[in-house]
Amino acid sequence: MRDILQQIYWSNTLEAYLIAIGGMIAAWLVLKGIQQIVIHGLKKKVHRTDNIFDDLLIEGIDRFLIPCIYLVVNYLIITRLTLHEKLAGLLNAAILAIIIYFVVRLINFMIHGAILVRMTVKHEAPGRIKQLSGVLLVVKIIVWSLGLITFIDNLGYDITTIIAGLGIGGIAIALAAQNILGDLFSYFVIFFDKPFEIGDFIVAEDYSGIVEKIGIKTTQVRSLDGQQLIMPNSNLVKTVIHNYKRLEKRRVVFGLRLMYSTPSEKIRQVPAIMKEIIGKKKDAAFDRAHLKTFGEFSIEYEVVYYIRSPDYLVYMNIHQEICFAIFDRFEKEGIRFALPTQIVHTKKMESSVFV
Repeated sequence: MRDILQQIYWSNTLEAYLIAIGGMIAAWLVLKGIQQIVIHGLKKKVHRTDNIFDDLLIEGIDRFLIPCIYLVVNYLIITRLTLHEKLAGLLNAAILAIIIYFVVRLINFMIHGAILVRMTVKHEAPGRIKQLSGVLLVVKIIVWSLGLITFIDNLGYDITTIIAGLGIGGIAIALAAQNILGDLFSYFVIFFDKPFEIGDFIVAEDYSGIVEKIGIKTTQVRSLDGQQLIMPNSNLVKTVIHNYKRLEKRRVVFGLRLMYSTPSEKIRQVPAIMKEIIGKKKDAAFDRAHLKTFGEFSIEYEVVYYIRSPDYLVYMNIHQEICFAIFDRFEKEGIRFALPTQIVHTKKMESSVFV
């Protein structure tokens, strides 16, 4: 039996191979025990606390650090064997790639989780949390790029030359993709400055609608007539945006025109009538009603009131009810609206007949 164990295969004895396999199995059992006893015990303990970040840390260790440790232990066991030079180099590169892979995954997981927890604690809207995916995509690309640079540097390549080449190439790409980079920068401005969010009703230049999606390059808006508007983020950042979703109340100004034949006592009653009609509406607040001016063909009033709701449909329903009530009340009081008047001047054509 001893002779069999001492037999050499590929520069190592059979005994050395069996010890390596046993070490891998033992390492797996130990780490599995740590996961089952220590990690799961810590999970139960941190779940009872109000701090969500410790849950995130334990979850990251369980998902990324433990598997990475197991692979590193296996690597150390394998390197105890006598390996071919090329195989050893390949194994070194592989374990380096694995370590960087798990470290990058852990960093991205912690950044993603920390930002998500932070936004949840601040009670951010679901649409804004969904919008977070665009920011995280850029962050993850940066972290993966740093991981790739670290990997290349540890392989022995001159990373300074590579970075310099990437810098020159980056300038060329930036010049060729100015619009794309402008939209990307504008996306970050929209995300952090929050001029609007998903679900807001906005008006930008001649376009209006409800925001459905905020992407890295464009924002999708659904107009009132059902069309989907695709707006570049750079254009939205440069223009004036009216966000009606954030209205606390809506100011309404409208005019009335009465005939000059209206009796003086009726003219004086109009402000009180306006106050009475508007005051009866639940979500409306009367502000003022004044005789504004004596127009060329009518007596003109200006009426101002507020709607205690940002909803456009609520505003239109209340204003319609007020208009109906004004019409009925004026008809009852004998107050007549001035009709639009147009004077057409004509010139009599004269003709002469010569005989």
